[in-house]
Amino acid sequence: MTSASSLTATWVSCRAWPPLIKDPNGNDVLSGEKILITGPAGRIAYGLAATLSPHNEVWGIARFSDATTRAEVESLGVTTRSVDLARGDFPDLPTDFTYVLHLAADFGEDYERGLQVNAEGTGLLLSHCRRAKAALVMSTVTVYKPHPDPWHPFHENDPIGDAGLSHPQPYSIVKIAQEAVTRYCAREFDLPVTIARMGCAYGDRGGLPLFHLQNIASGQPVVARWDPLPYSPIDYDDINEQIEPLLGLASVPATIVNWAGDVPVTVREWSDYFGELLGVQAEVVIEPVPGASLGSVADRTRRASVTGPCRVDWRDGFRRMAAQYYPDRVRAE
Repeated sequence: MTSASSLTATWVSCRAWPPLIKDPNGNDVLSGEKILITGPAGRIAYGLAATLSPHNEVWGIARFSDATTRAEVESLGVTTRSVDLARGDFPDLPTDFTYVLHLAADFGEDYERGLQVNAEGTGLLLSHCRRAKAALVMSTVTVYKPHPDPWHPFHENDPIGDAGLSHPQPYSIVKIAQEAVTRYCAREFDLPVTIARMGCAYGDRGGLPLFHLQNIASGQPVVARWDPLPYSPIDYDDINEQIEPLLGLASVPATIVNWAGDVPVTVREWSDYFGELLGVQAEVVIEPVPGASLGSVADRTRRASVTGPCRVDWRDGFRRMAAQYYPDRVRAE
């Protein structure tokens, strides 16, 4: 496989037109492209749609069972189509997208539905969009086989397996299946692909830390399966800024990269911090899940080699999120 550094250099040079533009932080931003985003109303994909739509022709597909969320996406200037990935029927969807960002996923407890959406649906989508310059398919850090050390930073070459999560139980398995289908599509269609294993994303539209914040704010305990239980939280702002270089990693065969934050943080540590912000005592209850992964720390080396360090410190990001949801309760700095 071509090295990340040489691939990125080649990829950027072939994109001399249309030119890249810079965001306010000096990061390269895609411009003049026709981009398809799946699940654009989702907590991660929505921010990407908002970031890319001012400078590109962005389309978004989902089932859109809620008309309100569809309208919210369309207000960004995104062209939407109602699509069920499990059916793989794309009658009104063009085939000339230059980039594909596939973030839609099934998070249910039905293994069959999960395989239809996450695995088969991905293959049908990439087949439809095989003419693209590159695709990014979002997987998850929970594809890694559990490790006895909760602080173990999972590397992209580590063994994969069922993380043993209590909810949703099928998720590790169906995402591993998705990765296998994606790898096949990259080779079969000569389609450069980045498989990005997402860590603990958080921000204004949700994520695991927000669920814990809400528990603490309502006086409910935070339940964790182990202590310490470390994650690698990454703010939506960093995710939005890193999409360009991660697309630059796309290759045939597919490149796999962890997409997570730089600093491991435990559930107890961030719960105590939320309690401090709200002026309450956070309660963390440990309910072990036999066989489940004891940690979710992702090795950052490959990602940081092309994106540089994350810009948002987790404390700053968590404070901003807490202030958004509980503006009358967050103590001033």
